[in-house]
Amino acid sequence: MDGVEDVEIECPYCGELFGILADTSHPSVEMIEDCSVCCHPIQLSLRFSGGELV
Repeated sequence: MDGVEDVEIECPYCGELFGILADTSHPSVEMIEDCSVCCHPIQLSLRFSGGELV
């Protein structure tokens, strides 16, 4: 899949790191992901430049 990268996120609830897939072909992405450790929902606002997380 072109433009889809694994992005590492730190959960604001439990502090654990986990990976999500994000489409880096757009300048910004808004999404809600559940923490894969504690299952709390996390609202994410991701920004990308040149396919890299800013």
